Amino acid sequence: MPQHEASSTTDSPVEIGRRTFIANAVVALGGVMSLGIAVPVFSSLAPAAAAPEGEWSALTADQWSALARATATPSKVSFALRDQDGYFAPTDHAEFVWAIKTTDAEMRAERPELYGNEKLPYPIVNLGFTLFSPSCPHLGGRYAWIGDQSRFICPLHGSQYTSCGKHIAGPALRGLDPLPLRDYNGRAEITWIEYKANSPTHLILKVG
Repeated sequence: MPQHEASSTTDSPVEIGRRTFIANAVVALGGVMSLGIAVPVFSSLAPAAAAPEGEWSALTADQWSALARATATPSKVSFALRDQDGYFAPTDHAEFVWAIKTTDAEMRAERPELYGNEKLPYPIVNLGFTLFSPSCPHLGGRYAWIGDQSRFICPLHGSQYTSCGKHIAGPALRGLDPLPLRDYNGRAEITWIEYKANSPTHLILKVG
């Protein structure tokens, strides 16, 4: 009977190269899959970024006079809000805020939640005033100061607030939302902030 040749125990260079390629491909694929898992995990663990710098709107002399008239009784202050939308040129539209003359100590006493765990990334009191967004924290309706009742009242669902913005009645889950005010090169400026509605905390959705 013919004798079969013994199989070679030494692999050819081609076979070695093929196995090396497959092994490297498996390692690389595993690395990509691990990265795909790790990125969302580490992203969820990373701290939230600070509120971004928004557009600031300067008050005119007349608007500053309206702000200066504010006392413990709120004053309505109109201004031109600068909008920047994507690639379009900035535009201005009329907006307003409610202002009260107050101190940091008074606001800490009336609105301690603004200085605790919810501490906002800007001063609550600046230049001797606090400004409030005109949007009701419940569902965004426009509330007003009712002088004979000495409180802010939203006509949509009846939420009520003190002059310092403390929630005292109605379905709203928090007090009024402060807005930033600053002195920039001798001019008072306001920036707009959009907060999440119907939430017990002041969650910032958009600045400027």
